[in-house]
Amino acid sequence: MSKEQVVERIISDATAEAQAIVQEAENKAAKLLADASARVKTAREETEKEMLAKRNSILEKRAADARLDGAKILLREKRRVLDTVYDEAHSRLIELSKENALELIKRLLTAYAEEGDEIIFSKGFPYKEDVAQFPIIAERNLRISAETQELNGGFRLIGEKAEKDLTYEAILKADREEYQAALAKELVPRRATAANVCPRSRRKRAS
Repeated sequence: MSKEQVVERIISDATAEAQAIVQEAENKAAKLLADASARVKTAREETEKEMLAKRNSILEKRAADARLDGAKILLREKRRVLDTVYDEAHSRLIELSKENALELIKRLLTAYAEEGDEIIFSKGFPYKEDVAQFPIIAERNLRISAETQELNGGFRLIGEKAEKDLTYEAILKADREEYQAALAKELVPRRATAANVCPRSRRKRAS
């Protein structure tokens, strides 16, 4: 082989090797670029998902806060309406005519008085003598106490085992506890009556 042929072969082999190296480098670069692009895409998608989740969380929190604030406002309004309703009911009980006041007392005594109970009226109650004429007074051996208390309407029953609070305030409180959910839902004023209340009784402490 001549010197020129040897040089030509060396140049040809070097060129081929160089081309192979370049091709391999280009392939590696393309793969690296593709991998980087995929990572960027994945990172972007994850970032977008995270941002969307945070946005939804913020919006949901704001919505929840708004619902809570609205519920609080509605609750305060319902309580205000109920307070007004029961304040008016209490005023009407205080202002009952003699006939209606005596009828209410008779119904309460019939429902709650027990044998031998003592009746304590509020100060200034003007119908003690009329109450004393009720048949139930003799039938159940009830006693009308000379003692009076600041009750703002109504009376208390004192027995051997229990004391019953039948003041107008207690009657309306019992009525409200039983019916306030329905009343709050309807927001319709309702006049409290003695027929649908169950005043709380509290047992005397053992002496």
